[in-house]
Amino acid sequence: MRFVFLIHGDSDGEAALGADERRAIFEQHMAYSEMLSERGVNIASEALEGPETALVVRPGPKSIVTDGPFAEAKEAIGGFYLVECASRDEAIALARRVPISPGVAVEVLSCVEL
Repeated sequence: MRFVFLIHGDSDGEAALGADERRAIFEQHMAYSEMLSERGVNIASEALEGPETALVVRPGPKSIVTDGPFAEAKEAIGGFYLVECASRDEAIALARRVPISPGVAVEVLSCVEL
């Protein structure tokens, strides 16, 4: 089963961190990615640029593309992990190990096989 871990965080809280604190969080995520790879469950993982770089696309006959995040919020999605796990319980156990950062929350989404 595939799962996506969407990593939500507090953009302002992260911006207030010192360079050493941000580097430490980055290094923790690198170690976490390596652990997932060693277990053979890591399919993909990426950090995302801030919400100010987002584009919103509304498909349809009169498709619209607008700048900026879909919604104004204190939390922003900062990255994701796509993993292959044997069960939802395994995915939750791995999500609990995502490195801590200001306001961090991990949304665990099950993927649908097409």
